[in-house]
Amino acid sequence: MRFDLRSIEDYVASHLRMFIFAVAGLIVFVGIIAVSVFFYAVHGAEQTMVPDVRGKELTEALMELQIKELYPRLQLRYSQTSRDKGYILEQEPKAGTIVKAGRRIKLVVSQGVIVNKVENFISRSIDEVRMDLLALQAAAGGVPLLSIKEPIMYDYSNENPGIILAQKPEPGSDISRPIALEFVVSKGRENMTVNVPQLTGLPLSKALEIISGTGINFTFVIREGSEGESGETISAQTPSSNTNISVNTPVQVTVTRPEKTANNEIFGLYRYVIPQNPYPLPVRLEAQLPNGEKQRIFTVNYKGGEFTVPYKLPLDSVLILSMMNRELNRETVGH
Repeated sequence: MRFDLRSIEDYVASHLRMFIFAVAGLIVFVGIIAVSVFFYAVHGAEQTMVPDVRGKELTEALMELQIKELYPRLQLRYSQTSRDKGYILEQEPKAGTIVKAGRRIKLVVSQGVIVNKVENFISRSIDEVRMDLLALQAAAGGVPLLSIKEPIMYDYSNENPGIILAQKPEPGSDISRPIALEFVVSKGRENMTVNVPQLTGLPLSKALEIISGTGINFTFVIREGSEGESGETISAQTPSSNTNISVNTPVQVTVTRPEKTANNEIFGLYRYVIPQNPYPLPVRLEAQLPNGEKQRIFTVNYKGGEFTVPYKLPLDSVLILSMMNRELNRETVGH
C-alpha cells in the first residue's frame, strides 16, 4: 500500500492550524474574562466616606462602620486615663476619606491606663472615683490594686458635696502593692441655707418638678379635699414660701386627695426609709405599669431618711426606688 505523503502533510498542517486558532481563541477569551473581572473589581465597588469615630465607644464605632459597609482592624493601646477605656483613640484612614466599600479601617482602641502610679483624685466626685476603681478591678481580673478606705472622712467646704478635697497617698506615688486610698470629702458649706419655693396652689406634678430642681428636703402628707378644692393640688406648706432654712430642714407639703379615681387606679403615698448619707445622692422613683411600660414618678438628690412621694397609678403597677442606679426597694400598688 502506498501513502500519499503530500496528502498527509496537508492533513497535518490543516489540523495544526485549527489547533493553533483554537488555543489562540481560548487565550483571548480567558484574557477578556480576566480584564472584565479586573475592571469590575476596580470600578464596580461602591464608594463611601469614612465616618469620624474618634472619641466614640467601640460598639458605637463598629455600628457606624457597618452602616458604611466598612470593616474594622483593631489595635489596643494604653492611654493616659481610665476614662478612655473602650473608646477610639485614632483611626486610619482619617474621617472624610472616600474609600471603596469593604475597606478595612484601622481603629486604635484604649484599654485604659497602666496603673503604676496613684492618680490625682482631688476635685473629682467620690462617686465617679468609686465607679472608676470598680472598672479597674474588673480589668485586673478582680484583684483590687486600689480601693477606698472606709469610713471616709468628711469636712465642710465651699466645694459641692461629694467632691474629694484631699487624698493619701499623694498623687504620683508608686504602686508596688494593693493600696487603700484615704479621702477627705466635702459635705458642702456648713449651715448652708436654701430659699423655700412657692408650692401652695400648684398641681402635684409641678410641685414635684420644682422640688427636684431646688434640692430642698421635703416630706409629703395627703389629706381629703374640702369642698371647692382641686384634687392632686398642694394645699399647704410649712415653712411658707420665700423662707430661708437650713438645707437639712424638711418642708412639709400637704397635697389633696383627688375627688375620684378610675376603678383600676389608686392614689397613695409611697414611703421608704433611705439610709442616711453624708450628702445628697441621686434618687429615682419610677413605676412599671401592668402593660410593661416604665413611667418616671420623681427624681431628686436626697440625703436620706423617710422618703415620701404621692402617686396615682393603675392597680398592680410596681413602684421601683433606686439610688445611683442601684435598686433599693420595689413594691406592688394595691398589695
